[in-house]
Amino acid sequence: MPDDITQLEEQIAALKKQLTENRRRAPREPVSDYNLTDARGKTVKLSQLFGNKCDLLIIHNMGVKCPYCTLWADGFTGFTKHLENRAGFALTSPDDHKLMARFAADRKWNFRVFSHKGSTFAHDMGYEPEPGKVWPGVSAFHREPDGSIVRTGHASFGPGDDFCALWSMLDLLQGGPAGWEPKYRYGKAAPAKRAPTPRRSAPRKKVARKAPRRSPKR
Repeated sequence: MPDDITQLEEQIAALKKQLTENRRRAPREPVSDYNLTDARGKTVKLSQLFGNKCDLLIIHNMGVKCPYCTLWADGFTGFTKHLENRAGFALTSPDDHKLMARFAADRKWNFRVFSHKGSTFAHDMGYEPEPGKVWPGVSAFHREPDGSIVRTGHASFGPGDDFCALWSMLDLLQGGPAGWEPKYRYGKAAPAKRAPTPRRSAPRKKVARKAPRRSPKR
C-alpha cells in the first residue's frame, strides 16, 4: 500500500474517532413520545420501540419511492439480530402503514417498520424539512430512568457514508461505481442460446386414387 494512502487512512480513522467523541459530548435533545403506526395499523408510542432496552436506533427511510433508501434498508437485514442484541431497532417511513407493510414483506426485511405519516416525528428530527420532502438517516435515542426520551446522536445517509458498505467496496474497483445505481430488481442473465433443432420434413400423405367410373351398361 503506498504511504500516502496509508497516511490518509490513518487520518480518516483519527477524525472518525474525534467525530464520535464530539457527538457524545453534544447536548442531548429532549424528545416527545411520538405516535407512530405499525404494520397492522395500530398506534404505537415511540417509547414502546425500546422494548427492554434503554437505547434505540431509528432509521429515517424515504419510503417506497427511493431505491437508494431501499438499498440501505436491504443491507440492515444482515445486522438486525446483532443490533437488537444491543438496542431497539426499527425503520420509519412516510408511507401509509399498508403500503409500508407490503413493501417490507416484498423486500423480506426482518426488522420492525413503522409509519410516521400524520406525525411530526420526521420533521422534528430534522428529516422532513418540508411537508412531503423527506431525507434519509438514522437517529439514536436513550430512555432515562424517569422514562423521558432524549436523542443522543443522528447522521444522514448518502453514498460513501458509514452505513452502507457497498459504496466503499465499489470504490475499490477500477473506475469505482462507474455510474452504477441501485435498482429494486436486477434482470437475470440471459440463458445460453441453444442450437436450432433441425426440422424434419413431414411425411407425405398417400392419396388414395379413386377408381374410374364405369359407364352403366345399356
